Amino acid sequence: MTFLLSEDLLAGIRDRAADYDRDNAFFAEDLADLQAAGYLAAMVPTALGGSGSTLGETVRDQARLAAHAPATALAVNMHQVWVGVGRYLHERGDSSLDWLLEEAAAGEVFGFGYSEPGNDLVLLGSRTEARPDGAGGFTFHGRKIFTSNSPAWTRLGVLGLEPGGKGGEGRLVHAFVTRSGGGFDILDDWDTIGMRASQSRTTVLDGAHAPADRVMRLLAPGPSLDPYVLGIFTSFEVLLSAVYAGIADRALELAVDAARRRTSMKTGRAYAQEPDVRRRIAAMALTQDSTWLQLDAITRELDDPSADRGAGWFRATAGLKVRVTEAARDVVDQAIRVSGGATYFSGSELGRLYRDVLAGSFHPSSEDSAHATVAQSLLGPLED
Repeated sequence: MTFLLSEDLLAGIRDRAADYDRDNAFFAEDLADLQAAGYLAAMVPTALGGSGSTLGETVRDQARLAAHAPATALAVNMHQVWVGVGRYLHERGDSSLDWLLEEAAAGEVFGFGYSEPGNDLVLLGSRTEARPDGAGGFTFHGRKIFTSNSPAWTRLGVLGLEPGGKGGEGRLVHAFVTRSGGGFDILDDWDTIGMRASQSRTTVLDGAHAPADRVMRLLAPGPSLDPYVLGIFTSFEVLLSAVYAGIADRALELAVDAARRRTSMKTGRAYAQEPDVRRRIAAMALTQDSTWLQLDAITRELDDPSADRGAGWFRATAGLKVRVTEAARDVVDQAIRVSGGATYFSGSELGRLYRDVLAGSFHPSSEDSAHATVAQSLLGPLED
C-alpha cells in the first residue's frame, strides 16, 4: 500500500496540534503542507492531474493523519469526500464531476455545506431554499452548520430545496458555489470542546449562486439510488470512519507507552506486567483489529466499480460509521483508564483525543438513523 504522507510531514503536523487546539485556531500551516505534498489531489486520477490513490489507500492515510492531528484530519476529510465522490462517478463512467477532480488537482479546496440545524433527513431533504435564476442555475438561502474548512474553502458543495409548484414539492438541488461569488456569511461561532482546529463554522447562505454548469443533480426529495447520492453517502461514511479509527489507533499507542512507563508501588512492577492492564490493552487491540477488517473490506469493495450493492450500501456504510465511532470512544476511554489521572490535564494528548473522539456521535449517520436503515433493509418501510 502506498502512502502519500511522509513521517516527517506527519511529525510536523503533530507538533502543531496542541497549539491549534489551545488557541482554537485553524490548521493553516497543516493545510499548506498537505497541499504542497499533493494530498488534496490524492484520489484524483493521474490522467486528471492527481496521484491516483485508491479509496483504500486514502482511508489509511486519513487514519494516519488523524492519529497525529484529529481536527486537521476531520477538516481535510470534507474536501476528500468531494474528491471521493468525483472519483466514484468517474470510475463508473460518469464524468459530471471531472471538473471537480481537475480543480482539486489545481489547488482548489472544497467544503461540505449540507448539514443544517434540526434536519435529520440529511441527504433526503433540506431547509435551505434553492431559488431558480431563470437560466438553469440557482441561488441558495439558508443556514448550514459544521462547515469544516470555513476559513479556506474556495468551492462549497451545497444542497437546497427548490420551491414547489402547484400541488407539488420542489426538487432537491445539489450544486456548488464559489467563495469569490459571495452571497454568504461565515459566522465566527466555532468554540467547541474538541475538533477545534477544523473551524467548522456556521455558514449563512443569502444568495450564493450556482450557475447551470455547477448544478449537479435535481432529484426528488427522499431516498435515491442516484450514483451522485451513493457517492456522497459512501465516501462520507467511510472516510469519516477512517478519522475515528486513526484516533483509536493513537490511543492504543499511548496506552501501551503508559503501561510500559508507569510502575505500581504495590508490586514494584511496570503496569505492562499487571494482568488487568494487559487484558485491557489486549481488548483495545482486538477492537482495532475488527475495525480495520471492516474498513479494509468495505473500501476494497468500493474500489471495485463492478461491485454493486445498490441500496445495501446505505446499510453497509452507515453501520460501519456507527460501529467504528462507538468503538473508537471505547478504545480512548480504556486508554485513559490505563494511563491514569495525568490525562485529565488540558495539555495531555490523550485528554485531547478524548474530547475529539466525542464528535463522532454528531456526524451522520446517527446511531438511531443507522438502526432505522438496517430495520428497513430487513423489515421493509414503516407502514402509514
